[in-house]
Amino acid sequence: MNVNQISVFLENRTGKLAETTRMLANEGIDIRAINIAETADYGILRMIVDDAEKAANILLAHGCILTMTPVTVVGLLDQPASLANLLDILTAGSIDIEYMYALFTHVKGKAYMVFRVTDDEKLAKLLSSKGIAPVTKEELGLR
Repeated sequence: MNVNQISVFLENRTGKLAETTRMLANEGIDIRAINIAETADYGILRMIVDDAEKAANILLAHGCILTMTPVTVVGLLDQPASLANLLDILTAGSIDIEYMYALFTHVKGKAYMVFRVTDDEKLAKLLSSKGIAPVTKEELGLR
């Protein structure tokens, strides 16, 4: 199952990240994961939040440029080699990872990883064949 990631185009200037996260905080949005890819002039802020639709509407109302992208979240045992083992499975299944990052959430001995891949359906089938279930929105407390 996919969750919605919000990607926001940000100018690379002092305070812009703080301003953007404050907009969401002021409206009660909980950021569950955050990642920034940047260049000298701009950055792409990627976030998983508890209410993606509400967050997107807030950001759009403030003139932000954004996209919503489906990503897959996988829960791993929080122990050495769990990520390496999962990445071995993806490699063997010829799954190309565009990017990945971790969620802040840590529950029941699990760590959670966000994956954006080139083929979501192929990833879902591969994970299922290995007995790995993608994490649901409900498990993460997302709306």
